[in-house]
Parts: sequence; structure tokens; C-alpha cells
Amino acid sequence: MDMLTPILETGSGVPLYQQLYAFIKKEILSSRIAPDTKLPSKRKLSAYLEISQNTIQSAYEQLIAEGYVYSLEKKGFYAAKIDHIHQLDVRSIINDRAALDKLDTISYDFSYHGVDIPSFPFTVWRRLAREVINEYDRELLQLGDPQGHIRLRTAIADYLHQSRGVNCSPEQIIISSGTELLMLALIQLLGSDSVYALENPGYEKLSMVFSANKARFTAVNIDESGMIPDEVYDSPVNVLSLTPAHQFPSGGIMPISRRIQLLNWANKATDRYIIEDDYDGEFKYSGRPIPAMQGLDGSGKVIYMGAFSKSLTPALRISYMVLPQPLLYKYLGNLSYFICPVSVIAQKVLSRFIEDGHFERHLNRMRLIYKRKRETLTRTIRAMGPGIEISGADAGQHLLLRVDNGMNEEQLVSSAAAQGVKVYGISSYYLSADPLPEPPRILLGFAAMEEEDISAAVSLLLKAWWENKATARPL
Repeated sequence: MDMLTPILETGSGVPLYQQLYAFIKKEILSSRIAPDTKLPSKRKLSAYLEISQNTIQSAYEQLIAEGYVYSLEKKGFYAAKIDHIHQLDVRSIINDRAALDKLDTISYDFSYHGVDIPSFPFTVWRRLAREVINEYDRELLQLGDPQGHIRLRTAIADYLHQSRGVNCSPEQIIISSGTELLMLALIQLLGSDSVYALENPGYEKLSMVFSANKARFTAVNIDESGMIPDEVYDSPVNVLSLTPAHQFPSGGIMPISRRIQLLNWANKATDRYIIEDDYDGEFKYSGRPIPAMQGLDGSGKVIYMGAFSKSLTPALRISYMVLPQPLLYKYLGNLSYFICPVSVIAQKVLSRFIEDGHFERHLNRMRLIYKRKRETLTRTIRAMGPGIEISGADAGQHLLLRVDNGMNEEQLVSSAAAQGVKVYGISSYYLSADPLPEPPRILLGFAAMEEEDISAAVSLLLKAWWENKATARPL
């Protein structure tokens, strides 16, 4: 391709790289740019459009992150092959691993739970709570709407559309107290005939929820792009549980081509659905956030789930799901006895927090804080030298280490604990008995740690994994 000719408006309020990104994305989706077509170089396009190469670089990076473009070293940027989403034809419907020794003192904990506590907006939250608690407001002492307070559902719907690309109305939103309770409702809603596919590795509590409620599930392996479609087609499942924006625990981002493949799988039968768990989709530290998979869905196949545990605090215990219209009608008809377990007071405070713009400002502040923490963590780890590799996208609140020093996973965890540092092996997130990847991988969460503690903790890991390697506890 010789050149691109988008119409860029410098005074529109939309950054130029976003305008260029949107133009190229549309050209690729409409097949006006054919698959494997080489895009103009940054230098040539910069000269032609009279904009900076940094602007073009930002647009290309976002397109690469979402899977619309791929790059070849020393060759350039190319349009990816994007399958079309096949909409559902309504006419066809008619016709315990071993425990480690516990130490009394752990100085540093790389847990992926928790948030940066000092950054919570206590002053604003306290003021809003005082304003909400009004003796003349009779709603505060009533059960409230079973689906959740309408103002909060409206605020969430507006936020999701603007920031995550989710298309929904407030009526489609169900508010609850934790993702586990929402999963419990879905198990009852989708019925006992459903078989669920869980990411392998994936969030460990899901299998516990399904087992406790006698729901059938199977582990489906992931690769660098997410759940493997061939394994989905070869399994008896009809509901997929995915974390496409930031896979847990691998940290990968599902590209557009894989998302479309799985949506096409869902569109082949009326009883197939995809549960999209967007647990920390707000936190991407370069380029624009990856839009939700739900925004691609035109057949009512994606059940979108979110929570405020990563963006605000897990102590708030407010989560939500967006049901496609057909499932919403079924929910209202069959599960009307479900009552929203979140207090009306908490819902009203949160709705005010979002409506008044505090939530958006808080997220912007937290992205900067977590970006600094992540940079500190990656910088200090890379200084450890060879034998260690960082994986996981530039997003979320955790990353993975591939540690090649001769130790196995349990030795890595126990030797770190001996130095007062708690780290987490990835084996507990696997559902199947397949051999674990070698060398072993360790998960490090950084959101709840102080920035100055991260460097100190990594120094202790260096001591545990290399300097004291000979003293590692034998198995």
C-alpha cells in the first residue's frame, strides 16, 4: 500500500492517534485494506500527513494490541486477517497440591488481591456518604430494586459505554455482592444442562463455585491469544468463561481475530453463551484500553461481568453483570426472588461518586500510580540478570516471571518465603493434570505494595533465587 488518506481534525478534541487508529481499523474491517497488506512506514506516513512519527507509532501500537495489525521485524507493519462475525440466523432456530511450611514473618507480599489503600478517596467518599444519609429519604430503609438501584445501574451503563465499549441499557444490569454470587445466579439461569469451559490456567475460585453448585465444567487450555478455539469445538461445552481484556493469570490480551472466532462458535447454537469477566479491564498503561468483547456481539451471546474491587476496593463488595435481552427476560421470569444484597446506602454513594466525575478522576490517578509500580517492578527484576523473563501484557495489576535457575516452583516459593517475601506459583491456577510449563512461573501482584517496598522485595528474591540457591529446601 502506497499511502493512507484519513481526514484528521486537529481541533476536534479527539487525539490524532485515536483518529488514525479508528480510520485504519475501519479500513481493515471493511476489507478495503486486504489481509497481509503492508501499511506505510511511520516515516513516509508522517511526511505525507504532516504529523509526528510518535502519533503514528501510538496508532499502530493500539492496532497491534487489538490484533488488527501485526509487525515483522525489520520489515514493517501489516494488516491482519480478520474473520467476519457470523450473526445468529433466527430462521434456523425456527426450523490440594502439597502445603508449604508457614513462616511467622512475611515482610513483603506480592498478592494480586487488594489495591493501593492510601490512594482511596476517603474525603470525597465521606462527604458523599453524609449527603446520601438523609432522614427524609425513605428509600434508605427499604429493600430497593431487586436488580439494584436504578441510578447506579444508569451510571454504570453510561460508564461502560464510554470507557469499555459495552452496549447496554440500565435495565440489563444486575447488581450483586461479588462475582461469585453472580456466577451462582447464572448457574441457575442457564440450567443444569449447561457445561462450562474454564480457562486453563484461570481464576481458581470459579471451579470451586461450579463444584459447590454441581455445575458441570471442563478445563480448556489457553495459548498466547487466549482460550484455544479448536479445543472449544472438540469439547461438549456450551458456555465459555473468559477474561479477554487481561487473561488471568497469564496477563495476555485476546486479539480481535480470536474474539471473533469464539463469537462465531457461540452463534452456531441458541444455547451457547460467553461470560466475559472484565475484572481489571480499566488498567492498561500504554495506548487506549482494549474495548470489551461485548461490544462486538450482535446476537446477544455475551454476558458481561465487572466489579469495583480492582478500581476502588474489594471491601466495597459491589459487582454487576450485563445480561443479553433474551436472558434478561428469563431472569426476570425465573429468578425474581433474587434480591440485591448491596445496601441502598452504598449503592447511592457509589452512583454519586460516578455521576459527579470522581470515579473517572480516581481511575486516571490510579493508572499513573500502578504504572509507576509496574515500571519499578519490571526495572528491578530485569536488573537481576539472565535466567528470568517477564510475561504478561502492559496492563492489569500483576505479571508473571519465568524463572530458569534450576529450582522448581515449590523451591522458588519456599526460598522466597525464607527471605520474608511471599510469591505465588502458577500451578494452583491449573485445573487439569497436564504437566506444568518449564521453567516454572511465578505470579507477582503489585497493586497493594508500596512503591519503595517493591525494590526491597525484589532484592530479597535475588538473594533467595540466586545467591542462596544452594540452600534451597530439597523436596
